[in-house]
Amino acid sequence: MVKDSWQAGDRYEGFMGRWSRLAAGGFLEWLEAPSGLRWLDVGCGSGALSDTVIGRNDPSEVIAIDQSEGFVAAAQQRLGARAQCRVGSAMSLPLDDAAVDVSVSGLVLNFLPDPGKALDEMRRVTVRGGTVAVYVWDYAGEMEFLRYFWDAVVRLDPGASALHESNRFPDANADALRSVFEALGFADVETAAVDITTTFIDFSDYWDPFLGGQGPGPSYVANMGAEDRDRLERALRQALPTGQDGSIDLKARAWAARGRV
Repeated sequence: MVKDSWQAGDRYEGFMGRWSRLAAGGFLEWLEAPSGLRWLDVGCGSGALSDTVIGRNDPSEVIAIDQSEGFVAAAQQRLGARAQCRVGSAMSLPLDDAAVDVSVSGLVLNFLPDPGKALDEMRRVTVRGGTVAVYVWDYAGEMEFLRYFWDAVVRLDPGASALHESNRFPDANADALRSVFEALGFADVETAAVDITTTFIDFSDYWDPFLGGQGPGPSYVANMGAEDRDRLERALRQALPTGQDGSIDLKARAWAARGRV
């Protein structure tokens, strides 16, 4: 089994951070949180969600936490004095009870060993009446740029079917998110779809980030031999819907959920 790599924040930014930032905008528009609040970003990665919070919501404080030292360093460099970036686990957040007004997490929950425990920790550190909210990619549905990749992988290597993210994360959907929020006793639980378009200027803009080794797909590519990697590249060139100008437009959907503490 190929192990996902999560260390190089700059390479992850080129692969997923740019799309996370687009999804974060729609997510925060849906949350409609007022300005002046204290925010926590769990699994901050390269800082895309925290950066968007700072730009849109005028927070009084932002704490960004990730278990990867490399990602925390990249996030701190990006966010500067606007946020406190710390290394820590979503399973045991390094914050006191009721320390923030809003706890959020973007594109992380499905990768955690115990999503319910992580949400319970987010609830613990959020004030009574505050908001806990997350979003995850719709891997089994409208997440085309990953689906094209994994479909091509499995055609060439049927044994990799278990790695296909639609198979790895079948519960990354609105019903499953609602269920876990309600099971933990959150009030006023709501879910929503956040739709974006991932636009690649050409095939290299699509393919090159898969060579960066960060995240499930790039980790798989990093473990391929050169000949197999070339076969996969050719298969994707043939499969992707490419415009006359060489650009590639693909749909992406994130499922969001929120609840009140």
